[in-house]
Amino acid sequence: MSTEDQLIQAAKTLSEAAGKLRFAPPVAHVYNPLDYAWSAHEQYLRRFGGAGKQVVFLGINPGPFGMAQTGIPFGEVAAVRDWMKIDAPIGHPAREHPRRPVRGLACPRSEVSGRRLWGLFAQRFGPPEDFFARHFVANWCPLAFMGERGENQTPDKLPAAESEPLFQICDAHLRAILEILQPKWIIGIGAFAEERAQDAANGLGHVASSLRLNNLKIGRIHHPSPANPAANRDWPGQAAAQLQTLGVWK
Repeated sequence: MSTEDQLIQAAKTLSEAAGKLRFAPPVAHVYNPLDYAWSAHEQYLRRFGGAGKQVVFLGINPGPFGMAQTGIPFGEVAAVRDWMKIDAPIGHPAREHPRRPVRGLACPRSEVSGRRLWGLFAQRFGPPEDFFARHFVANWCPLAFMGERGENQTPDKLPAAESEPLFQICDAHLRAILEILQPKWIIGIGAFAEERAQDAANGLGHVASSLRLNNLKIGRIHHPSPANPAANRDWPGQAAAQLQTLGVWK
């Protein structure tokens, strides 16, 4: 089975398992873009999920104007549509919040985090094929959580009874990605993503099929969200410098 097919199968398993979970208030709406935006996500994996990856960048979960719209991690619309050239039909979640409608690639809002992340990669590497030759971007959790007013709810704030089964599912999928891609580095985009990467890597000991995964290196860059004060001062320059200091980029 090809690397792309393995990633697709792993994503289907993740979507099905996460889609069965239920969440209580303050979570009022849950979006699973691996369900209603599957065509776009599968296209992403088929086009950019090939072998040879040295670096996996790890985000947390879909943003309302990013992956929730496009099905692509940090899926800022212009980056997905115009840079990656992904064009696929996007459906709707079963229960859509009126303040957070899914408009797919026609969404007029730009997700700042995705614009900054993919903008850095496009500026440094040019065509997406040049970036994805050695790099990949994944999200740890496939679900977007919203409160009654449409406000974003992050997975780290869930109560233990809800977070424990979710974390098990998401960690298992991350370990599958690492097994499939065999990267040298996993870079958490923010502190929480780095923690999940570390925990998932620690769980590889009894399943690792390659000695190389036992030498997996883990690092972190600042999260590009405008909610992170540090990200609002030349985030691309900071992230590039962090990656150079780690030895990920020259």
